[in-house]
Amino acid sequence: MFKKILIANRGEIAIRVIRACRTLGIQSVAVFSDADRNSLHVMLADEAYNIGPAPSRESYLNIEKIIEVAKRSRADAVHPGYGFLSESADFAEALEKAEITFIGPTPKNIRDMGDKIASRELMKKAGVPIVPGTPGAVTSVEDASKWAHEIGYPVIIKASAGGGGKGIRVVHAKEDLASAFRACQSEGKNSFGDDRVFIERYVQSPKHIELQVFGDKHGNVCHLFERECSVQRRHQKLIEESPSISVPQSVREEMGRIAVKAAKSLNYLGAGTIEFIFDNSTKEFFFMEMNTRLQVEHPVTEFVTGIDLVQEQIRVAHGHPLSFKQEDVKQRGHAIELRICAEDPVTFAPAPGKIRRCRTPQGPFVRVDGYAYPGYEIPIHYDPMIAKLIAWGHTRDEAIRRLQRALAEFMLTGIKSNIVLHKNILAHPTFLDGSYTTQFIEKDIVGKKQKLFMFVDEHVFLITAAIEAYQRAKGRDVSQINMASRWKTMGRSRQMRDR
Repeated sequence: MFKKILIANRGEIAIRVIRACRTLGIQSVAVFSDADRNSLHVMLADEAYNIGPAPSRESYLNIEKIIEVAKRSRADAVHPGYGFLSESADFAEALEKAEITFIGPTPKNIRDMGDKIASRELMKKAGVPIVPGTPGAVTSVEDASKWAHEIGYPVIIKASAGGGGKGIRVVHAKEDLASAFRACQSEGKNSFGDDRVFIERYVQSPKHIELQVFGDKHGNVCHLFERECSVQRRHQKLIEESPSISVPQSVREEMGRIAVKAAKSLNYLGAGTIEFIFDNSTKEFFFMEMNTRLQVEHPVTEFVTGIDLVQEQIRVAHGHPLSFKQEDVKQRGHAIELRICAEDPVTFAPAPGKIRRCRTPQGPFVRVDGYAYPGYEIPIHYDPMIAKLIAWGHTRDEAIRRLQRALAEFMLTGIKSNIVLHKNILAHPTFLDGSYTTQFIEKDIVGKKQKLFMFVDEHVFLITAAIEAYQRAKGRDVSQINMASRWKTMGRSRQMRDR
């Protein structure tokens, strides 16, 4: 087994990997930017190294610097987490040349699935159903108009190299096509250095269903069932659950069969996710893309299958066969994950700042993956997600009730957060009956914002405000409270090196 793993990431996912390493008896190495000097992942790792200024391109996306630190720390493997370099074939190849194991798929896997146009063709050849659309990139407004007419409105325009909700526009009418087409080209170019776009039929009643797959170096491939990720804002996921309440058992089995078939056609290695668009009215499903990495929402799969996906990633990367066979994987109960973000709950604008108080919920079958603590300042440079709240229940209703209880206990002051938004969603009839689609936030929440705060705990809010006002009147600077200060004073013997 590996002796030391460097985590090329930050925040909650870095902590998640550190914990898996510690369970396996492997030393962990953290890297951090100037903005993350006081981040909890830095304090929890066995070693920590500064890799540059706050901007990602100068730190977490700096391949040369990360490999240099991996060599200095004598790490024999690197876990990329998600985001940043997790889907960079160049990074995987650079590590290979440095004789350091990349805990993830092969560079070829990443390249094959990183290009949405090429991946559609590969999946089509493998017999995977794809959404009707253009056979390749569309280069002009005239061609786009021709294809949109042939496919039939509404259509969706996507950047070929897109991800994270960027480079996507839905077009309902011909007169809106030109501006949407140019916007996708521009966003693709600015965000990914690639202005190629393609057009697909827009599914009218869409749900976002993804299948977790795993492959090893011995040719074994299994799926770990589905996750539903249809609660989204601006094409980015907000709530995920497993199993999906909308997918019939026969369709679930077919999805799993096709996901394994797709992964085997790629000789896929490690953890990956086959993402489908699911038509809730017809129960048809179509391939969208494949994410060649660990997903943010992996804890819901861990809850319902009992399999530690991060430990499995590490074992598979070291050459071990999968620790389970397909017939061993069962869905038990129901799990739901809420992404807790430092953002305005109405506009979804990021809201960085200093946390005054932070109390995370506890209790049976509740899990919080996060990195927030009192006194920590959320940086403006990175994704606003600061924690994930996950609950399991024997039934979906029980999981929801556990989440509602946990949200009532979750205290986060000093910054704006979307906790109140989650409270509203978990009490909304459309979410409760499972009929929600990817348009749920836009139509039922944002479109009816006058009802957004009807479930705020007013008594808790008033008591908290009164305490804050009293402490300020007494001259106590609550912003200086830092529960992690003992980590700093106790950390003299730890190996933290700056360059």
